Amino acid sequence: MPEFKHDGKLYYNPIEFALFHIGGTWKMPILWRLRNKTLRYSELQKDIPHITHKMLTTQLKDLEASGLIHREVYAAVPPRVEYSITEKGKEALPVVEMLINYGKKLMEENGIEHA
Repeated sequence: MPEFKHDGKLYYNPIEFALFHIGGTWKMPILWRLRNKTLRYSELQKDIPHITHKMLTTQLKDLEASGLIHREVYAAVPPRVEYSITEKGKEALPVVEMLINYGKKLMEENGIEHA
């Protein structure tokens, strides 16, 4: 497949393009947690161990910019912000689930226990 540019970034294949949108340490866990319910920022932060405030904020902005999640701000004091998965985000869930299962299989093959 020939290389292509999108938003000024050069991609060499569709896998690289997909991973730009859902790859990394935190994007898939965020999408997975939003698959069945809407969560507030603080709920996501509590539910994802080891993620920093800055990283969660950055990843949520990236997922929103990609159209995979929706951010709803409610006019309240203090402001309330909720995140939910979009239809486009739901399309990524089978890929996320396959990677989860494959990761668990690799862990088992290497004698690593998982919850």
